[in-house]
Amino acid sequence: MDYLPETPSQTAGPYVHIGLIPRQAGFEIFANNLGERMVSDATRGERIRIEGRIFDGAGSIVRDALMEIWQADAHGRHNHPADTQDGTAPDAAFHGWGRTGTDFATGIWAFDTIKPGAVTGRSGHARMAPHVSLWIVARGINLGLSTRMYFGDEEAANAADPVLKLIDPARRNTLIAPRGLREGAVVYGFDIRLQGEGETVFLDI
Repeated sequence: MDYLPETPSQTAGPYVHIGLIPRQAGFEIFANNLGERMVSDATRGERIRIEGRIFDGAGSIVRDALMEIWQADAHGRHNHPADTQDGTAPDAAFHGWGRTGTDFATGIWAFDTIKPGAVTGRSGHARMAPHVSLWIVARGINLGLSTRMYFGDEEAANAADPVLKLIDPARRNTLIAPRGLREGAVVYGFDIRLQGEGETVFLDI
């Protein structure tokens, strides 16, 4: 059997915003934009904002990256048919997925969402601490980068998390966001460093 050669890879080009988050590029293409606001009045759980910036290896802010988020609802359930843990239905008012881009001027990305619950691992084992999964695409990155953000006010759950346990203790802090307040709203700040000192831990998934 003959196999075709692998297609050469390339970095995300300058049209990623037009194709995936056109509103940010100034184009109103979709009637229902998939964006950074993931909650409605009916969504259950504590409202939070997650925000940060992305830095390259030279310490410069990356201003044209695309971010996606995937997370469980407030009870630790993902809005996916494969998630059958506990035999309960996920929150129908929370789809658990969002997409945004870094602001062209400030480099800040943000999601308005809810704080997720702890997630039961595969086969009902190894309960995972509350976290969100993030995927980053930008020029200069051949493959999208996957990482997680854990919550700084979940110390006990983080200490028992099976994924964090696999990471060098000296680098675990790159995945943990401190909790803060801004005008009465809960904000978790999470900067991502692509290379160099303080490089964020990325996951091979």
